[in-house]
Amino acid sequence: MLFLAILLFSYCQMSQHIQKTTANGKEMLSNPKLVLVQGTLNVVMKQNVTLSCLSEPGSPPVRYTLFKHNQQVSALNRSDLTPALFTLTISSASDMGEYKCKAEYNNSSGGKYSNSLNITLIEPISKPVLSSPTSQAKKGQNVTLSCFSENGSLPITYLFFKGTQNISPQKTMQKREAAVIFLFIDSLSDFGTYKCKANNSFPNNTKYSNAFNFTLAEERSHSQPLIISLGLILLLLIIGFALAIPFFIIPLYKAKKFKSTRPSIGLTSTVNAEESENEVIYSEIGKFLSPPCSQVFSGTAKSLRHPLTLRAEALFEIPQNQYLESFDSHAAKTAAG
Repeated sequence: MLFLAILLFSYCQMSQHIQKTTANGKEMLSNPKLVLVQGTLNVVMKQNVTLSCLSEPGSPPVRYTLFKHNQQVSALNRSDLTPALFTLTISSASDMGEYKCKAEYNNSSGGKYSNSLNITLIEPISKPVLSSPTSQAKKGQNVTLSCFSENGSLPITYLFFKGTQNISPQKTMQKREAAVIFLFIDSLSDFGTYKCKANNSFPNNTKYSNAFNFTLAEERSHSQPLIISLGLILLLLIIGFALAIPFFIIPLYKAKKFKSTRPSIGLTSTVNAEESENEVIYSEIGKFLSPPCSQVFSGTAKSLRHPLTLRAEALFEIPQNQYLESFDSHAAKTAAG
């Protein structure tokens, strides 16, 4: 039994060896491995990058070819089991992208491809700009600060300062947008000079922003809005009064004047009529007492007299002869005396 087991194991080993051997007696290649051995995958202009490609196991010589986006960049033949080293100098944006390598035997078809490595260009950041919607604030107010670097490879890390002391944890932005912090102005010590700094993976490329100052806003007096409101109300009243004069006040005044004039005219007419009537009465009485005038009135004239006049004549009626006799005797006495 032991002998049979040894024979079976030997058969399996020989079968695997035969499967790994090509028709020309060489061992079949495995998929090579592409590894970065010098530099970084995030590169800057004029930077050198070295990539290693190796397929193991294999039977040398082996041909290694480097590709970028399926286009051949370089090829190397290795006569031993050492890796092929490809050194690249990044001189333009066209040098960025995905790289792979291929391992194959000379004068053979097929071959095996490696994993891929992506080389990206990093750019230095520009000077960040620190800004806020307002530069004036008062105690108890919330304000915002934003820091933004327009150029530079992502991600970009921002940090905020007041004076020389940082006032917030660093913020790493994966998108090209500003980092924003919120501040509460609690006391006068919160006013002053603020700054921010920005950096990315570009080596030795930390840059500081401009200085930004918050100043104390002057608080307006509460009486000022009240004075303005009162002034506006007074102005509206004056305008309303001026508009009311021709449309309401003058017509109302004329209407009252017209009403007050009508009774006074009637009263005056009545008084004048009464005075005129009294004058007639007294006139008629006087005419009757005067002998020359009393003889003028005829029966027809008497019929046209006012009833009051007739009554007055009746009261003051004196016989004409008696009146004449009295007058003559008085004249004689005067002459004798």
